[in-house]
Amino acid sequence: MFLRHRPTAPEVEAFIAVSRQLPLSYEPVGLAKQDRAGFRIDEQEVVIGQGEEAFARATVALKEWKHFELGWVEVFPRLAAVAPGTVVAVVVRHLGFWSMNGCRVVYSIAEAAEFGFAHGTLTNHAESGEEIFKVTLRPDTGDVTYVIRAASRPRALLASLGYPVTRSLQARFRRDSASAIVRAIAGGHNRRTS
Repeated sequence: MFLRHRPTAPEVEAFIAVSRQLPLSYEPVGLAKQDRAGFRIDEQEVVIGQGEEAFARATVALKEWKHFELGWVEVFPRLAAVAPGTVVAVVVRHLGFWSMNGCRVVYSIAEAAEFGFAHGTLTNHAESGEEIFKVTLRPDTGDVTYVIRAASRPRALLASLGYPVTRSLQARFRRDSASAIVRAIAGGHNRRTS
């Protein structure tokens, strides 16, 4: 959904309510784990910290959606659960207008040294695809890494017509998201630990 104004709280709430009833705009779930014809794969891995404390903070940061606190991208509801089935609205400001895009958490990643989740686009999203957000503590080096891996293709007409701009925004999101996680780790003021 494209808007000329920043969506109001009631507009976001109504959008999320409708989104809960919508199907994913792609199949199969797990798309971002593989290469699939017709979908562009993008992956970025960056070292964001060192040691178990940084990993713990990075885990909490993902649970709190800190990787979406970018100024030009936000997720609603804030502090939504990262459990499969959770529906969120991703609100984006770009090129003088706003868009709201529905996503559903489709699976979680919870290993001893890895934490993350993937969300998939709903049929009211400008793109079609799936995105993984994951932090890992490397046992050999102690490095904490943040990985974004996405499989996507344009779904809305504006996303198709403006595909070079769309690609630029996707690259900007990956860079800014990694910076947001680094800020969250450095701040060390995470609220939720479960």
